[in-house]
Amino acid sequence: MSLPLFALAIASFAIGTTEFVIMGLLPDVAQDLHVSVPQAGYLVSGYALGVALGSPLVAILIARLPRKSALTGLMGLFILGNLGCALAPDYRMLLLARVVTSLAHGAFFGIGSVVAAGLVPREHRTRAVAFLLAGLTLANVLGVPLGTALGQVAGWRTTFWVVTGIGVVAAGAIALALPSGLRGSSGGLGREFGALLHWRVLSPMLISMLASVSLFSVFTYIAPLLQDVAGIAPRAVTWVLLLFGVGLTVGNLIGGRMADWRLIPSVTGSYAALVLVLAVFAYTCHFPVPAIVTVSVWGALAFALVSPLQIWVVDAARDAPNLASTLNQSAFNFGNSIGAWAGGSVIAGGLGYAELPWLGASVAAAGLGLTVITTMQGQRIAA
Repeated sequence: MSLPLFALAIASFAIGTTEFVIMGLLPDVAQDLHVSVPQAGYLVSGYALGVALGSPLVAILIARLPRKSALTGLMGLFILGNLGCALAPDYRMLLLARVVTSLAHGAFFGIGSVVAAGLVPREHRTRAVAFLLAGLTLANVLGVPLGTALGQVAGWRTTFWVVTGIGVVAAGAIALALPSGLRGSSGGLGREFGALLHWRVLSPMLISMLASVSLFSVFTYIAPLLQDVAGIAPRAVTWVLLLFGVGLTVGNLIGGRMADWRLIPSVTGSYAALVLVLAVFAYTCHFPVPAIVTVSVWGALAFALVSPLQIWVVDAARDAPNLASTLNQSAFNFGNSIGAWAGGSVIAGGLGYAELPWLGASVAAAGLGLTVITTMQGQRIAA
């Protein structure tokens, strides 16, 4: 099953690159299309909202398709969207193309996670999902910095041409490597939506959202935090973010292995460690070297939660795993937006960047508490 998983990981790398590379290209895009940088920033939020709101609708539309056809079609939508970005004549068309691209994002990771888990023995499911998500983390380590550098040298449109090419390779790999006998959903939409209304399904989604809020309430403002509080030079911040990306990749793979051993204890332990590390970061963020070390560990713990929570949602929604898995991606992206807003509110309130780790730790503590409560409720029901 290594070739199908590798094909899914290539697609994950392409999707992760196109999602985040725009952040490094905003000044170039704004100058070329004659808009302000804040206005160009809507290219980021528009994409996130497209994932959160549009992906579940796409997942519903393709629910009955064979999984191979669904994933290939989603990559076709991804290719179309990135092609539109490369050819966009003005800002409005670029924003529209970004939204089109985003529609493939959540549905791909939602359905892809279920497919990846089904390709391997049960005891390796979370590792398979983590392998799929490794493409997303590697996009932050390699795709985003290389895509940003390419866009700055050859023009931002060149980056989207290259991402389009990677999408074509990924679509071809999925068409060739993925088994053809993977069926789509056979249940009715009413039954699937009914399965999502249970607390056992909604609670891990909420826990996923809290993990995202905790991460992005701090990470959204990590550059000014490192520069203004830790005293790290602007050029060195790039290398710190690279270490953070390495931490994401390592933590993702370790989290998958831990969850295959014991799912709920791995989520609880990762959350507890996350609270501790963010609390430590509130002190180490004032010193360059300790801050760099803490950021690396923080990245590993933050993404150690992602694949276990995805599997938790899939297991909880046995009658609607594809839709639930996609909605969990929406919950994570909602958490992205909420975290950025919450962090911005703290800064606007005059507390400063140094207080952000406390905000992240507080949200992570809420996620830990909800995990413990949900687990105890499940044990009482089982008894």
